[in-house]
Amino acid sequence: MAGHSKWANIKHKKAKADAVKGKMFTKLAREIMIAAREGGGDPNTNFRLRLAVEKAKSINMPNDNINRAILRGTGEIGAEQVEEMVYEGYGPGGVAVYLDIVTDNRNRTAGDIRHIFSKYGGNLGETGCVAWMFDKKGLFVVEKEDGQLPGGLDEDTLLMLALEAGAEDVQSHPDYVEIITDPAQFDEVQEKLSTAGVKYTDAEITMIPNNKVNLDEETALKLAKLITALDDYDDVQNVYYNADIPDEVFEKIE
Repeated sequence: MAGHSKWANIKHKKAKADAVKGKMFTKLAREIMIAAREGGGDPNTNFRLRLAVEKAKSINMPNDNINRAILRGTGEIGAEQVEEMVYEGYGPGGVAVYLDIVTDNRNRTAGDIRHIFSKYGGNLGETGCVAWMFDKKGLFVVEKEDGQLPGGLDEDTLLMLALEAGAEDVQSHPDYVEIITDPAQFDEVQEKLSTAGVKYTDAEITMIPNNKVNLDEETALKLAKLITALDDYDDVQNVYYNADIPDEVFEKIE
């Protein structure tokens, strides 16, 4: 299974938390609202809501914001009428791009997304054109510090803990380790990892590419500009793509 590139590619943004926190708050508030609308306002019984709330707390989103988003989702206070959509397309170099969208105006969003693709050398495709290139998976990221895992864990021990918890795959990178699960097993794996004292930096249900496209530096820079523009667009919740872009490439466009 190809590794997941999203974490590696957004790490540099986490270092600029103050610059992006407001936008992240907005996107997470929408995610919380939709999760509460679909599954109720109790994180203990609504798995998607619990994930969204945990992610919001991880970036220090105020409890008042979280609670207000939940109440909007359950209809206890007024809220914008939004819907979820998936857009698919191709970026420079033929890279597959898959977008999770939340919008209150699908016509406006479709036009804006099409414009962004066109402006940065890509094109918006038909539904299903790239979805088959990705698998929906659960993902836990355990970040290293100076090459070491937290809590004195070694990688062999983490591998055994993860597999015993029900994970499908464990992949080590220089700065972090990815634990990949079947989405249906996510809750169970999360509980067992937490019980074992594994401190993960991120936990989410995500889209992982089956294969990666190799890019030269020029094409990678073009793709990075497209990905950044899409990620900055308010209605885009998540951007997935099947290529690795080094952090230094993103830093060139900041």
